[in-house]
Amino acid sequence: MTRVALVTGGTRGIGAAISKALHAKGYKVAANYAGNDEAAAAFTAETGIATFKWNVADYESSQAGIAEVEAALGPIDTVVANAGITRDAPFHKMTPEQWHQVIDTNLTGVFNTVHPIWPGMRERKFGRIIVISSINGQKGQFAQVHYAATNAGDLGIVKSLAQEGARAGITANAICPGYIATEMVMAVPEKVRDSIIAQIPTGRLGEPEEIARCVAFLAEEDAGFINGSTISANGGQFFV
Repeated sequence: MTRVALVTGGTRGIGAAISKALHAKGYKVAANYAGNDEAAAAFTAETGIATFKWNVADYESSQAGIAEVEAALGPIDTVVANAGITRDAPFHKMTPEQWHQVIDTNLTGVFNTVHPIWPGMRERKFGRIIVISSINGQKGQFAQVHYAATNAGDLGIVKSLAQEGARAGITANAICPGYIATEMVMAVPEKVRDSIIAQIPTGRLGEPEEIARCVAFLAEEDAGFINGSTISANGGQFFV
């Protein structure tokens, strides 16, 4: 049986690695993206993975996009809620607009993504929900009050959904990546990057593919007894 997986923010960075890993495992993958049409087209051309455009911060857009995915590929069995943004600012300089942008995408976006799919998972008695959180949702971070709050909230979503979905064969788990060698991280000045690496016991940044392998494992049917868990993939930088 070929399963269908939706990966939000699935055409770039960690999301792209996740989409590719699930595709390689035989899933029909739908990679969601919010705005970069050129990157999405290039991603599909490279991988053959279908892309679907909508803003996870908007519930009606998410509903419509998910309906489009299911019409094209079939019922969604696996959801990887990966989409996220940053609008870094110290708290005393943070604007309500910055706060709401991050909350709406990183926290409400998980609700908007999972909620329309949840009834079908319950009916079919199977589902895998994997939320990509962050090390900064576990330990906090300067100038990221909103970002840390959303990622900590995502862990609460996972723990609650795990309890609600367990008897219906649905698992919900989270992955908290540390600092990963994505375009965003590699774009920071080298001195800043070196200072980050100095805090990581393994002495290097993580690779997107390492996070993708965690997702692929949690998505398996054999991972059904792992539920409500958080995998910290941060090179030993922070322990919970």
